[in-house]
Amino acid sequence: MKKLTIFTPTYNRAYCLHTCYESLIKQTTKEFIWLIIDDGSTDNTEEIVKQWKQENIIEIRYHWQENQGMHGAHNTAYELIDTELNVCIDSDDFMPENAVETILSFWNKHGSDKVSGIIGLDSDSTGKLIGSMLPSDLKTSSLFNLYHKLGVTGDKKLVYRTELTRNYPYPIFEDERYVGLAYKYYKLDRDYEMLLMNEVLCCVEYLPDGSSMNMLSQYRKNPRGWAFYRKELMKLPFVSQSFKFRQAIHYVSSNLLIKNYSFLKETPSKFLTTLAIPFGILLSFYVQQKTKSVI
Repeated sequence: MKKLTIFTPTYNRAYCLHTCYESLIKQTTKEFIWLIIDDGSTDNTEEIVKQWKQENIIEIRYHWQENQGMHGAHNTAYELIDTELNVCIDSDDFMPENAVETILSFWNKHGSDKVSGIIGLDSDSTGKLIGSMLPSDLKTSSLFNLYHKLGVTGDKKLVYRTELTRNYPYPIFEDERYVGLAYKYYKLDRDYEMLLMNEVLCCVEYLPDGSSMNMLSQYRKNPRGWAFYRKELMKLPFVSQSFKFRQAIHYVSSNLLIKNYSFLKETPSKFLTTLAIPFGILLSFYVQQKTKSVI
């Protein structure tokens, strides 16, 4: 039985999805499943995937759903995946030819139920590392500690045990399409560390229509999702007060955008949220001024 599922959320990305496919058929081992979650595409994604399935080079599974946003596609993927491990490769990204073999051999050697998975590296499309390397003197760490205590920077590729990623499903808010994916990752951080592997597993291409390139727009269009995300981050037991205060500012701002004036009753930290109100008002005003054209 195959041990790894590579899943790809996609929405009207037929024009670039072939780059991901071409990298997968070149993998040095084909012992994986490619699960495509089509999040409501209206282009010819389904037809292209049918052609690839007929080529029968790798095992491909395809699932279409009404558009829910990236987090909704992740929810669906975690429900469908039946392999021990999974990793998300976005529709505009691709994997080095030895990435699957690297993941599987590393997990076979070091993996256990005492860790939640593997943290690997991302590079850009030219092979230049994104951010910093992982600490060479550590075998395991939580994702939060890497970024907020050990000074690691840049996107990293996360390989998780599937039984764990089914925990903490992302909420779906009506007429919204965004909840921060790190919500689930930081929740898992409370109970597990991850194995560290200084190998590039994914080559990232940031396209103009990608969510990471349109963050202010996402902020304005999805205030309930952002308010939920910031509220959950304030609940984390292992974070500093300064970190919680920054989340409180964004929590206030997002609630003001939806005119939810009962946010003080709902916050997990009334004191910090009260202090954050003036800053949250300013941030809310800034977001509204910068995003007039998207509403």
